[in-house]
Amino acid sequence: MAECTHDCSTCGANCAERTAPQDLHEAANPFSKIGHVIGVVSGKGGVGKSMVTSTLAVAMSRLGKKVGILDADITGPSIPKGFGLSGRIMAAEEGMLPAKTRGGIEVISLNLLTDNETDPVVWRGPVIAGAVKQFWNETYWGDVDYLFVDMPPGTGDVPLTVFQSLPVDGIVVVTSPQDLVSMIVTKALKMAELMQIPVLGLIENFSYFQCPDCGKRHHIFGQSKIAEVAAAHHVPVLAQLPMDPSLAADCDAGRLEEHQPNDLMDAAAYLDGQLSSVR
Repeated sequence: MAECTHDCSTCGANCAERTAPQDLHEAANPFSKIGHVIGVVSGKGGVGKSMVTSTLAVAMSRLGKKVGILDADITGPSIPKGFGLSGRIMAAEEGMLPAKTRGGIEVISLNLLTDNETDPVVWRGPVIAGAVKQFWNETYWGDVDYLFVDMPPGTGDVPLTVFQSLPVDGIVVVTSPQDLVSMIVTKALKMAELMQIPVLGLIENFSYFQCPDCGKRHHIFGQSKIAEVAAAHHVPVLAQLPMDPSLAADCDAGRLEEHQPNDLMDAAAYLDGQLSSVR
């Protein structure tokens, strides 16, 4: 072993003397130009994170932006279903070609690579993390203004891989009104802080149900705690979304782009405004 010069910038060794942090970011597909990467995370499952990712992507597309979705929920991919995408994606010399929705949103998901969308993925963590990296650097995205990364719930292998390997500009945290969820969301916020990833804002799903007959709002899951969580962590609330049976029906029918994402248009505009001066 050569004598240490104490100049870490010219040395590839990983030793106790190293003072500069290593850059673990994976290179993007060389034929792709990706403007901004936004992670969509949640502390637990069942809060509608994939639905929020999809409708937020639709809202950003309606602002005139070129949008892609990387479905990093490898064991529970659901993004293609909402857009009516099926079949297997193709490959070209430049890399894997993402599927395109009718509105032009590009999507890469494991459900577009398997023979049957109901086949289970029985993989260990490192293999799942490797698949996420492949989606990033082997997909020919072309020119994309915003790439949304739909992550599995929790603070495990995939969120860690995304935070370390992709140039994430910031995350959006999806929650619902219950006290338990608010507590778990705090874990996701603290993970982002540990990884030095900016939190762009919170989106509360299932905030209320508005009666179609009388117009009264009913808080099915209890009164919202989102304002207190946001204030405690000094992050904005981007939206409080109602329970919308018509949205669920459009998702089941693969017609998400036909649904008007009115509740998320302001959130998309805010994100665009925040990130337009970055990179």
